[in-house]
Amino acid sequence: MKRLWKMIRRLSGDDAYERYLAHCRTVHPDGTPMSRKAFFIAEQERKWSGVRRCC
Repeated sequence: MKRLWKMIRRLSGDDAYERYLAHCRTVHPDGTPMSRKAFFIAEQERKWSGVRRCC
C-alpha cells in the first residue's frame, strides 16, 4: 500500500519538493535549498511562463 501511495504522489507531482530537497542534499550539500513556498513559485513560473503552442 505504501508503494502505491508513493507512486501516486510521484505521478501527481505531490512529492516534488521532497525530491528537490533530496537532490539538494546530494548534489549541492553546501547550498541552502529554497523554502517550500519559493519552490512552489519557481515551479509555477517554470511550467507556465513562455509560449506553449505548436504554431
